[in-house]
Amino acid sequence: MKYNNPVIKGFYPDPSVCKADDTYYLVCSSFQYFPGVPIFESKDLINWKQIGHCLTRESQIQLREVGSSGGVFAPTIRHHNGRFYMTTTNDTTHQNFYVWTDDIYGEWSEAIYVDQGGIDPDLYFEDDKVFFMSNGTDDNGIGGVVQCEIDIKTGGKLSPSRSIWQGTGGRYLESPHMYKINGRYYLMAAEGGTEYGHMVVYARGEAVSGPFEAYPNNPVLTNRNLGGYELQGVGHGDLIQDHEGNWWMLHLGFRQTGRWLTYHHLGREVFLTPVTFGEDGWFTAGHNGTTLSSVETDRIPSHIIQQEKKTFTFENTAWNLDWCYLRHPAAENYLLESDRLRLKGTDVSLDTPASPTFIGLRQKDFNAEISCDVQLTSGEAGITLYMDENHHYDLAVRKDENGYKVIERLNIGDIKSIEHEVGLGSGDRATLIIRSSHERYSFLLRQDGKDISLGTAQTRYLSSEVAGGFTGVLIGLYAYGEGSLAEFSQFKCEYL
Repeated sequence: MKYNNPVIKGFYPDPSVCKADDTYYLVCSSFQYFPGVPIFESKDLINWKQIGHCLTRESQIQLREVGSSGGVFAPTIRHHNGRFYMTTTNDTTHQNFYVWTDDIYGEWSEAIYVDQGGIDPDLYFEDDKVFFMSNGTDDNGIGGVVQCEIDIKTGGKLSPSRSIWQGTGGRYLESPHMYKINGRYYLMAAEGGTEYGHMVVYARGEAVSGPFEAYPNNPVLTNRNLGGYELQGVGHGDLIQDHEGNWWMLHLGFRQTGRWLTYHHLGREVFLTPVTFGEDGWFTAGHNGTTLSSVETDRIPSHIIQQEKKTFTFENTAWNLDWCYLRHPAAENYLLESDRLRLKGTDVSLDTPASPTFIGLRQKDFNAEISCDVQLTSGEAGITLYMDENHHYDLAVRKDENGYKVIERLNIGDIKSIEHEVGLGSGDRATLIIRSSHERYSFLLRQDGKDISLGTAQTRYLSSEVAGGFTGVLIGLYAYGEGSLAEFSQFKCEYL
């Protein structure tokens, strides 16, 4: 059968995967968004359904005053003796921790902290021992992949932190994962930075603490030399063995805007690539070491069909799964109903690295039409295409001393500009429409059955290449202004 990449679209970076019985479970980074660390499940590795989050309480993760692309970095999920563990980093507070649950559909424990620095932590279980790894600096000041043994009940260190591998020489060694396969220990990591030079590398050894011999043909997977190819930034992978004994890698990558347009604004997404072990014990990955947008394989039964959801509405999404907030929300400002949303505005705007009244969906593809009816008492409310507090496009209803109007505002770095506005007369309700393509967003007001254009803006100014950071565009609904009340209805996001 043939499947298409990415297998999870939109801003879901740094995937990690495990298997329990006949089901695969996957987690991703969430940075400054809450709830933290989305969880997906799958029976076949290509169709994934979100089932929850690991970090659902403020007591588990501190996100207040966390800057954009701060907060929750790359997680690892593991299943051992019937219990799930997720370890991650709050990069803002420089703390590594893990949480656990015996019910993957339920709540997770409070955070258990590990006194080892670095980021991208990993847990490796062997018999009655647990090893914790991260990339950073060990107790002797030596950089690399750092390992210690821990007490899984307390997070306490049972051995010094020691650097066990320095990688292959690529910049930004990160994403370490340990596996024992056919009696050998495999240590996989990423190098090159999570950009166009990203790559997966690995080494193997006879003991969990090394020494490790690097794969002679590293990197084992990268798209760094595929100029003019849509899929770029391939790296940060995790291995999984399927029900039939085949090996796969779930990893991140991104889709650039066009063949020669080296911008990406959807964020880093989840890709699936076949892995093959040779008789010598080394493994290869992908098509000549690269990830393809379409993969022909006999490893997945022909009766499995890759499904894709094309339309998202209030009615067919779940507030606690599909939607997310900026940092810790004030719950009293949100009234979430099955077919509508009511938001209370505050004096915190989208330009502030705090928690404005905002709830968002990740943009999952380039071509889309987004529409929503917005009714407002005062202040401002509407739809935002949000990358961070300095890079977002807003289409909103606003009330001032002259009455109601619809505005199109572009926020690009230090430039905050209302490009167009259309008066609504005595009306306080508007149908707002945003049309998205690879290269442009178009902003419209539907009035008396006609679509009035308020202008367009290039997608590149919401890209990671312009804005920086590690996130992607969210389709946000927001309200601003102390004492304002807004109602949103007839929301629809349809991918074309």
